[in-house]
Amino acid sequence: MTPSKAPWLRRDPRTADPESRATPASGLDRREFLTRMAASGLVLAISASGIGCVADMAASGTFEPSVFLRIGEDGIVTVIVHRSEMGQGVRTGLAMAMADELEADWSMVRIEQAIGDAKYGDQNTDGSTSIRNGGWMTFRQAGAAARAMLQQAAADEWKVPVGDVQGTNGEVVHAASNRRASYGSLVKRASKLPVPKDVPLKTPAQYRFIGKTMASLDLQSMITGTAKYAQDLSMPGMRIAVIARPPVYGSKVKTVDSAAAMQVKGVERVIEVPSAPVPSGMMPLGGVAIVATSTWAAIEARKKLIIEWTESPNDTHDSVAYRTELEASVRAAGNVVRDLGDAASAIAGATRKVTAEYYAPHLAHVPMEPPAAMANFANGQCEVWACTQDPQTAQGVVAGMVGLDKSKVTVNVTFLGGAFGRKSKPDFIAEAAFLSKEMKAPIKVVWTREDDIQNGFPHTISMQRLEAGLDAKGKIVGMVHRIASPPIGSTFGPDQEYHSEGELGLGVLDMPYAIPNVRVEVCKAPPHSRIGWYRSVSNIPHAFALGCFMDELAQAAGKDPVQFLIESLGGDHIIDMTATGAKKPVENYGAKWEDHPNDTARHRRVLELVAQESGWGSALPAGEGRGVAVHRSFLTYVAAVVRVKIAPDGSISVPRVDIAMDCGYAAHPDRVRSQCEGAVIMSLSNAMLSELTFARGRVVQSNLNDYRVLRMAGAPKDIRVHLVDVEGPIGGVGEPGVPPVAPAFANAVFAARRTRIRSLPVQSA
Repeated sequence: MTPSKAPWLRRDPRTADPESRATPASGLDRREFLTRMAASGLVLAISASGIGCVADMAASGTFEPSVFLRIGEDGIVTVIVHRSEMGQGVRTGLAMAMADELEADWSMVRIEQAIGDAKYGDQNTDGSTSIRNGGWMTFRQAGAAARAMLQQAAADEWKVPVGDVQGTNGEVVHAASNRRASYGSLVKRASKLPVPKDVPLKTPAQYRFIGKTMASLDLQSMITGTAKYAQDLSMPGMRIAVIARPPVYGSKVKTVDSAAAMQVKGVERVIEVPSAPVPSGMMPLGGVAIVATSTWAAIEARKKLIIEWTESPNDTHDSVAYRTELEASVRAAGNVVRDLGDAASAIAGATRKVTAEYYAPHLAHVPMEPPAAMANFANGQCEVWACTQDPQTAQGVVAGMVGLDKSKVTVNVTFLGGAFGRKSKPDFIAEAAFLSKEMKAPIKVVWTREDDIQNGFPHTISMQRLEAGLDAKGKIVGMVHRIASPPIGSTFGPDQEYHSEGELGLGVLDMPYAIPNVRVEVCKAPPHSRIGWYRSVSNIPHAFALGCFMDELAQAAGKDPVQFLIESLGGDHIIDMTATGAKKPVENYGAKWEDHPNDTARHRRVLELVAQESGWGSALPAGEGRGVAVHRSFLTYVAAVVRVKIAPDGSISVPRVDIAMDCGYAAHPDRVRSQCEGAVIMSLSNAMLSELTFARGRVVQSNLNDYRVLRMAGAPKDIRVHLVDVEGPIGGVGEPGVPPVAPAFANAVFAARRTRIRSLPVQSA
C-alpha cells in the first residue's frame, strides 16, 4: 500500500473528543512536524529498515517513520498501538512488551491508538496475529533500544562507563555513586544519540511485566463508561443515518416512496446508497438511507419507507433445500485435494467401517456492539472514526467510495465492543463516508442488531462426510473426507463454489493423525450470500466433524477416547507437511512450517493435561457424561473436556468445561485465560443454540430473540483453563479455544445418553 500523506500521529480517539475535531486536522510540513516531535522528547520510529530516532530523521528527511514509542520530558511513556482493541487485551499486551524492555515505571505508561496507515505495517486485527506477529518482537526491540539510549545519555552526563549504569523502573541508576536520573530528564540528550543495533533482550527470568498478571490499562475507562465506542461518537453538526438494505443478496432498489418517511419529525433527507455488483466484496450492499437529527427519528422513518426491490438470483434460496443439495454433493465424488496411499482400498479391506455426515449452519457474528461509523467529508478530505479491525483496508474502501486518493482519507480507530471478524469489513464505514459527502455534514451510520444479523457477512455453512476403516486392533487404516462449504472467496470473486486450499488448511489438510491412507475431496457448494471470516473460521466445522468422528471411531474400536486420540497420533514426531499427499503446499497461518511445525507431542500434552485436570475416567452420576476433543489452529494446540448433564425432560446443561492450551509462551496469561473462557461460551452457543437460516433468499432471524446465544443461566458455572508452561514460539490465542469445544460437547452428550449429535445446533439448552 502507498504510505498515506495524512498526519501520521494524532490524539487517541479513545480520549480525544471528536466534537473538538469537526474538520480533518491540517497536516504540518513533514520536516517541521518531525523536528517539533524530536524537540518534545525521545521518539523512536520503526520502519522496514529498522529502529530510528526522530531527531535523526528530522535532520536527514530520508524516510517517513511509523512511531510506536514516545517518552516526554515529564517521564510519560506513550506506546502507540497499531492493532485494534476489542476486549482481547492487545493494547495492554503490546505495552507490556515495550515497557518491560524499556524498564519503564508502569504507572507512567500510556497508550495511544494509531490511525490507519501503511507506515505501521499490517494493522489487520484478525487471524490471532496481534501478539505473535503484530509487534511482540518489534515492540520489545524498540523498548530495549530506548533503554540503551537513556543509559548512554546518563553515562555521558555523569562521565562514567555505560556498563556501570542501569535503567530500572523509569530511571537510570549509577549504583556506585547512588546517582539517579529520571527518564524524562534524559530524553533531550538521548534523542541526539545514534540508535544502537542488536540490543540484547531480556531473558524470561528478567521479565517484570511480560508473562505476569497485569491489569488492563483500559480497564478503568471501560468499567466507568468513559471509553469511546463507535456507537458513542458525536461531533457538532452531526446527523444520524440508518439504511434500509436489500433483503436478498444481489437485489437493488427499483422504486422508493419516501413521502411518509419525510413526515417524521427530525428527518432531513432520504438518499439512495449505490449498490456494488455481486460479488460485492467489502463494499456496501446499497439501499435507502434516512438521515435525521436522532437515531429514533431515523429508525422510525425507515419503517415508513415503501421500497420495491429488483429480482435477485438468490430469491429462491432456502436453507432446508440447500442442506439437501449439500448432502447430495458430499455423497458424490468431489475434487481431490489430498490423496495419500489408497484410501478406498484400505477402507474396503478394513475389519470395521464407519461412515458419518456432519452439518454446521451459517452463523452470525452478533458482537455486543453492532457496527457504527462516523465520517466527516470536508475540504477535499474525509476523516472517519469507526470500530474497525482493519483501518488500512477501510482507508482504501472509503477512498474508492467517495472518489479520493487514499492519502486524503484518515481512519481513526475506536474501541470495538466485540467483532469476531465482522468489523474487518468496512462496508459500514464506506456508507458513512458516502452519506457525509452527500450531506456536506458529519454523518454517523448506525447499524441495529437486526441490520447486522440480516445484512452481515455470515460464517459459512458446512456439510461433511467421513468414511474410515479400522483394522482388527482398532487402528485407523484409511479415511475419506468430503466437504461442501461455500468459500469466503465467493464474496470477492465470481465462480467460486469449492472450499479453498487456505480454508482446507484449517484442520483438514493439517490433520495430525497417523493414517496411512487418506483422501480429501471438496464438493460443490454455490454461495447465496456474502460469506465472511468468523472467529476461528472453518476450523469450527472441521473440528466439529473430525472431533466427533474420532470419537465414533474410538467407540467402534472399543477404546477410551483419550487413549484412542493419543494412539492415533502415532507417537511424538514432527509431521512432514510435504509428504501428506496434499496437491498443493499446505498453509500454516502465515508461518513457516520449520518455525511452527505440526508437532504431535504438543497435541498429546494438551490431551493428557486436560484429561488429568478434568478428572477424566472418574465416575459420574447417571445422566452425565464427559466428551473430549483436540485441535490445532493458529499455531496453538487446544484440548477440551466438556461435562454435560441431561435432565429428565431431555434438556442439556453444561456444569463444567476444562480447556488446556499450548500457545507457546503466554505473554499476557490473564488475557489468555479470558480468551479461553470467552471461546468456551461462544463455542457452546454455536453448538447448542445459534443458527442463521434463509427463506426466499432472506435471513429468517432478526435479533437475539430468534438468533439464540447462550445466556448467563445456561453458561457453565465452572470453566477451568490450563496453560502448558513453555517458552516456545508464540501462537495465536483469540481464536484457537473455539474449535474443540463443540465436538467435546457433542461427544459428552453421546457419553451421557448414547445418541450422536451430527447436526448443529442442538437447541436443547
